[in-house]
Amino acid sequence: MTDHRFESVSEVRDGLRKVDYLSDEGIAGIVYLADRLQKPILVEGPAGTGKTQLAKSVAELIGARLIRLQCYEGLDEAKALYEWNYKKQLLRIQAQRGDEGWNEVEEDLFSDEFLLERPLLEAIRATEPVVLLIDEVDRVEVETEALLLEILSDYQVSIPELGTIEAKQIPMVFLTSNNTRELSEALKRRCLFLHIDYPDMEREKEIVLTKVPDITENLADQVARIVRSLRQLELKKSPSVSETLDWANTLMLLGVEQIDAETASSTANILLKYQTDIAKAVREFAADKQGMKAFAPGPK
Repeated sequence: MTDHRFESVSEVRDGLRKVDYLSDEGIAGIVYLADRLQKPILVEGPAGTGKTQLAKSVAELIGARLIRLQCYEGLDEAKALYEWNYKKQLLRIQAQRGDEGWNEVEEDLFSDEFLLERPLLEAIRATEPVVLLIDEVDRVEVETEALLLEILSDYQVSIPELGTIEAKQIPMVFLTSNNTRELSEALKRRCLFLHIDYPDMEREKEIVLTKVPDITENLADQVARIVRSLRQLELKKSPSVSETLDWANTLMLLGVEQIDAETASSTANILLKYQTDIAKAVREFAADKQGMKAFAPGPK
């Protein structure tokens, strides 16, 4: 019996499609290799391109529990790995005061009953299949990054009071980064690297058709073409795939069949989240009213 989750790259690609994640050959190939080599995947790319969703979809595909560590500035070992339940320990001391010697009480205090597992320790101690998602790893300080590196190198944790805890199974691990700061070379060496950029127009159209119920192929095509044209502008923040889907759903709710300049302008705030970007897009739509006809469906 094999310990591998996937037999081929095509199995990964087809499996992800079944859980509505439209993967290309590159993404499927990295997931396959990560399984075979038992290595974490570092996924970089612009916000909203499906990095986090990839981990969620792989978990759904293999029937694994998703454990998520959301990174932020100030995240420390107590929130990422473990801490002791001090309130419960204090109650234990008060309840047993005078009845037992300190040695007996101390031994009891530092047992599993008083241990608060955080995501990293929870993933290591899990007996069932697990996907560990370390989201936005570029937000943490270098010290916390070193802790992650230590754990991902050996998949074990040393707790002074309990000893070394080794992983019962090697989880699939995804680290996502929006590249807001440079990660250490040591962490990058430990991982397989995957860059997920905005999809090309045809793939984005396919994503819209998959994720937006009842949308027509013509409207999905118009959405994908207009979003692509917006990403070619110098914007503070280009529309993400999730914002493309929000816009497509908005157009469906409004009963739009053909996107004209007025419709695009009045709903631009769904796609763009900075007023300067919205103003730039509206000017572009107004100047290109004739060009908007290029997005219209052709004669049948």
